[in-house]
Amino acid sequence: MPTEGQPPEVQFPDSRVPEAATPPSAPPTRCARFGWPAIVLVAIISAVLAGGGVLLLSRGAGPGHEGAAHVKAQYQCPMHPSIIQEHPGDCPICGMKLVKVESWKGPTSSSASSPAEGKIAFYRSLMDPKQTSPTPRKDEMGMDYAPVFEDEVSGGGSSVPGLAGIGIDPERQQLIGLKTAEVVRGLVGGQVRTFGRVAIDETRVRHINVKNGGFVERIFVDFIGKRVKRGDPLFTLFSPELLAAQNEFLLALRTRGTLGTTAGSGDSGKVLVDSARRRLALWDVSTAEMQRLEATGQPTKTLTFYSPTAGVVTKKGVVEGMKLEAGAMPYEIVDLSVVWVLADVYESELRFVKEGTPAKLKLKAFPDRTFEGKVTFLDPLLDPQTRTVKVRLTFPNPSADLRPEMFGEVVLKIASHEGLQIPADAIVDSGTAKVVFVAQGEGKFQPRQIEVGQSDGTVVEVTSGLHAGDLVVTRANFLIDSESRLRSSLNAMSPAEGKQSESARVLPLSGTQGAGQKAPAGKDATPGHVGHQP
Repeated sequence: MPTEGQPPEVQFPDSRVPEAATPPSAPPTRCARFGWPAIVLVAIISAVLAGGGVLLLSRGAGPGHEGAAHVKAQYQCPMHPSIIQEHPGDCPICGMKLVKVESWKGPTSSSASSPAEGKIAFYRSLMDPKQTSPTPRKDEMGMDYAPVFEDEVSGGGSSVPGLAGIGIDPERQQLIGLKTAEVVRGLVGGQVRTFGRVAIDETRVRHINVKNGGFVERIFVDFIGKRVKRGDPLFTLFSPELLAAQNEFLLALRTRGTLGTTAGSGDSGKVLVDSARRRLALWDVSTAEMQRLEATGQPTKTLTFYSPTAGVVTKKGVVEGMKLEAGAMPYEIVDLSVVWVLADVYESELRFVKEGTPAKLKLKAFPDRTFEGKVTFLDPLLDPQTRTVKVRLTFPNPSADLRPEMFGEVVLKIASHEGLQIPADAIVDSGTAKVVFVAQGEGKFQPRQIEVGQSDGTVVEVTSGLHAGDLVVTRANFLIDSESRLRSSLNAMSPAEGKQSESARVLPLSGTQGAGQKAPAGKDATPGHVGHQP
């Protein structure tokens, strides 16, 4: 029985469905009008046109436009360029975020080796370098094994212990800011650069002292730093002893005058005057003051002390009314017309510096001026902490622009000669050896130990290890040094030839093996568990 909403079922007497039912009055179709050969011809023409269009599009793309399918996104560590993954993550060595880079995968990308790095020797786990495999695979964490090339296993031909040659593609070089410089031949040496400190000339320091006690009546120099000239008054002093010495001098003068009229007694009076005059001179009484006493015949209550030299007052220990004991030092005066500059010269450069070596001094206070002097003394003792020798230089200072405790750059002029030179930034100094990284072309860099000679702080002389025209790394060389040491350490753990497959740890198969399945060969099959037969 037909249900509601369904058409009635058509039944045939012989229970057979007719092959086709065509209304008798239906018009003839297009297929019947043209026939099957025409349909086949149209299909062939369409296929040819479609193939030509695809060919034109592929030619129009040109080299480098073969489709986005050939450009594969990868993630690389900026500090360790050898760490490359196909998914985001962190570097297993330093923990930095991996940076996305675009690597070109052309038609030949399926080859097992890289043209820039050579043939792949084996693959190594990034998390455990002891795990290696002769074929690409993943570790327990799902990370791809990194390829290890044959030149890396051999250290890239490196002759420096602990370092290995590395390869860096141009994109990574630009990423880390790598720069190189050419080894050139030119004049090296000629100067030794160091820093110096301006100091007072210790031979031009004068202490003003009193040889008898007294009281200060007046001072003329009342602050530190005041400039004085030779003969300028400093202070006046009242001293009973000086007053008594003046009276003795006047008495000797009168005695000489009295004895001079007596025959044969003139020499005795002269001896008394000379003795009194010498006593006043020993107490720093000036000749002019003694001439005044002799002319006037009257002693003075106070005596004035004058500056014995020109210079600057650096110490003052006197005020008006102060009592001074014998031996007190009221003033210290320093002559700054000539100053010293104390500099440090390293032990390796000491052989170039001699007494009389000309020098130049530059100060930040006077950037447009250069002061000229010379070496006058070399300390016979070496500082055991800094491994330097103190060098004393003398500089004229007529304008008093050089002030003690100023710091400046000292350039010592020495003899120069011709040799190979490289920038100082190219050298990686480990303390026991000096190493540079030489560009070999095609992104390869080779460590090389060198011997150096003279240096002016900017360029360094190379005595052995390099040749003119070599390219050395001047920027990012510490990153390359770290990568080279890492490669060398990993190469030390490389498996022996022919034992790479034995050292590889094979991951267990995902899922369970069903009945009738056998473990694949080389997948750590255990005897008795090869398979389960039904």
